[in-house]
Amino acid sequence: MSRSFPMSQAFVSPDRIRSLFTEAMSQMYRAEVPQYGTLIELVADVNAGCLENDPDLRERLAQAGELERIDVERHGAIRLGTADELFTIRRLFAVMGMQPVGYYDLSVAGVPVHSTSFRPIDEAALNVNPFRVFTSLLRLELIEDEELRGEAEAILAKRRIYTPRAVALIERHQQNGGLTEAEATEFVAEALETFRWHGEATVSAETYKRLHDAHRLIADVVSFKGPHINHLTPRTLDIDAVQARMPERGITPKAVIEGPPRRHCDILLRQTSFKALEEAIAFSDDDGAIQGTHTARFGEIEQRGVALTAKGRALYDRLLASVRSEVQVGAGGAKAGAYDDELAARFKVLPDSWDELRRADLAFFRYAATPAGIAAAVGSMLPGDPEALIAKGYLAFTPIVYEDFLPFSAAGIFQSNLGTDQQQNYATRSNRDAFEAALGATVQDELALYAERQAASLESALAALDLAGLPLKTVA
Repeated sequence: MSRSFPMSQAFVSPDRIRSLFTEAMSQMYRAEVPQYGTLIELVADVNAGCLENDPDLRERLAQAGELERIDVERHGAIRLGTADELFTIRRLFAVMGMQPVGYYDLSVAGVPVHSTSFRPIDEAALNVNPFRVFTSLLRLELIEDEELRGEAEAILAKRRIYTPRAVALIERHQQNGGLTEAEATEFVAEALETFRWHGEATVSAETYKRLHDAHRLIADVVSFKGPHINHLTPRTLDIDAVQARMPERGITPKAVIEGPPRRHCDILLRQTSFKALEEAIAFSDDDGAIQGTHTARFGEIEQRGVALTAKGRALYDRLLASVRSEVQVGAGGAKAGAYDDELAARFKVLPDSWDELRRADLAFFRYAATPAGIAAAVGSMLPGDPEALIAKGYLAFTPIVYEDFLPFSAAGIFQSNLGTDQQQNYATRSNRDAFEAALGATVQDELALYAERQAASLESALAALDLAGLPLKTVA
């Protein structure tokens, strides 16, 4: 005989747990980094102005189901030190309906980590709350000093970044298939402790300096009892406006916006940030009597555009590399204008209209039957060619938002907020197999996810037009 739970014991959805966690994280980070609150207010003002002044943008976001998610949208970033920490964070995020998507090797850009993004993958879940956490694992094998590498390994092996109760609730979720409302509330509070800032270093001032000299990010990962959230990023609809208005709010932005140039049809991801905080820390020497500072946590803003296909991404990567190889932007930003101008000039070869991007198979789109198409389908034969359906106004398309990250942009943000142009050429490159072994899972292919969403939307749209079974070819 099956046993049913009383209503009070019903499981809450992963979407709700994710939303509870996002709100709790936002409140915590606002208390820890006051400028984050200022940034949220600025982004809200800019977004409201964009929606008021651009009815077409508002309509497109509404049709795509994105309008309601803009205000709650956040992405965070953490840096872990061991395989065990990465393995457990995967299980923790699974409670919130978040899965590892994409593999990013930042060592090619001089940062000794490799990463993935934990996020929801279902379209409905994304529209409820597309919370993402860019999660990096320190690559200890890239520390050249063998003695320092061994010391870092020993330090990391001693720490426990998850509370016992958080682990117990993760296991309960796995065993029972969900959490009750009370358990979910407790889980959020316990999980939040992993991401909290701790002003006490677990190492001596001398050890911190040696880790810092090897790479500032190594010191950030190894020297504390937990990974602490490095930033929490809102989504803006006009990152150039935010960049220009940040100084009005007492915030100094980085020299250039990372990613593609400003365009009419936004692609992929553009990011900017303000300088990391210089936060007081107490070293382990003499019970914390020795004081110092640590610089790692910062504010970031992002603007998201359409996801590009493999063909589109190859063109993007080629264009970006051609600019980066010729124009270098220093920490002082003296060449920021030259970089922006060159970026805009090079990217003119990438079409800047939704239809051109679609026809050239450069970007992913969501298809839907229009009211006119559904009406015309009653008692009549519609053309079986998706292009003809689009031309007649029977089939509509909207861009699929890019939910993921760009490795060179992430590295650029990291480097800027480490307070240096420090670059290192690591001999060891991509090691996806080792990352996935530590993760205990295979990361999902983001391009495959976008392709599936595009194909599913086209199939659904054709079914609505009584054209189910039409051979599905690329609409290009």
